[in-house]
Amino acid sequence: MVSQIAPMLREFMQKESAGGITLIFAAFAALIVANSPLLGAYRAWLDIPIVAGFGGFVIEKPLLLWVNDGLMAVFFFLIGLEVKREVLDGQLSSWDKASLPLVAAIGGMAIPAIVYLAINSGTPENTAGWAIPAATDIAFALGILALLGPRVPVALKALLLAIAVIDDIGAITIIALFYTGEIDTTYLIMGGVVFLLMLAIGRMRVASAIPYVLLAILMWAFILKSGVHATLAGVAAALTVPMVARNGELPLEHMEHALHPWVAFLVIPIFGFANAGVTLLGLDPMDALAPLPLGIALGLLIGKQVGILGFAWLAVKTRIASLPQGVSWRQIHGLSLFAAIGFTMSLFIGNLAFVSAEQVDAVKLGVLSGSTIAAITGFFLLRSALPTAEEAQAMTDPEAKAVPAE
Repeated sequence: MVSQIAPMLREFMQKESAGGITLIFAAFAALIVANSPLLGAYRAWLDIPIVAGFGGFVIEKPLLLWVNDGLMAVFFFLIGLEVKREVLDGQLSSWDKASLPLVAAIGGMAIPAIVYLAINSGTPENTAGWAIPAATDIAFALGILALLGPRVPVALKALLLAIAVIDDIGAITIIALFYTGEIDTTYLIMGGVVFLLMLAIGRMRVASAIPYVLLAILMWAFILKSGVHATLAGVAAALTVPMVARNGELPLEHMEHALHPWVAFLVIPIFGFANAGVTLLGLDPMDALAPLPLGIALGLLIGKQVGILGFAWLAVKTRIASLPQGVSWRQIHGLSLFAAIGFTMSLFIGNLAFVSAEQVDAVKLGVLSGSTIAAITGFFLLRSALPTAEEAQAMTDPEAKAVPAE
């Protein structure tokens, strides 16, 4: 089983890295459009009303919300599959593997929230955004990390992946507990009945993806109408998919591999393009120092470094966890900045936390500025902390000649 995990991890990272680079281009395209004569068409496109339903059951939302509530449910379904696999047979399957990323991720969520609340203590209307800087965008982070090539130790990539998975679990929990509005219990019960049916199918270890997909769509519609954020239906549906079916097939692995290209190269780039468009024309530099964007930017930049690096150091010093072999503290520091790239999930939570256009634009400004600075700083910091190409080859190839010390 161990021999199967390494190729799966490499394949996952390759797809996430390529998807992250695609996301960068999508976000950049949104910024160009939002600061060009196409701004009006861009906003009109996001406001296109779309209606779907059957009989008296109707869902009517603008295109932007179909992207954020519909397409992102597919993203969260994939997250649910990844979380289940990592817990049962991956980087989180034992305490030895999970202890360091768990402690680091807790610090990486708690400290950014504290930094944000401290900066926004005088603006109570902004406190709902406390969870925005707590998120990590694994696709974006691995996309930037890919630019450093094979010099990056696999153990460091695995640690970043594990932290991001735990971060996703935290974000899902936060959305469920703090960003759910009024609840329609009838639709919620109907969604719960569908979930129980999916659990029963999963316990029967049915291999075909068809019943899971059809019932997941039905549960998504009921959960959406209930008032609970519909993306949580994606996570709940994923948890019902079995690792191994009765006939020996691997339905969870098959679904995960089938969904990865669609999420990496379609769902996430569309979300990025639809949500990253912030107008910078006429923007005063002091606008970035307003409590809301500043709290997000510093929550990402300072909070993630202090939280991840600080909590990881405490975990190792107290022997709760151990540092992976071949990974240095400077590399962990660089990793903490890559984890400060909060783009997708931060924007997503920002859309849940605020409704006013001014606050949403401020969120975009804070997320974009903080994530951009974190990506650039983390890239150069980690590059200086990594071994040279020759040293990396020597570490991976036992027959390679040792590089003489200068």
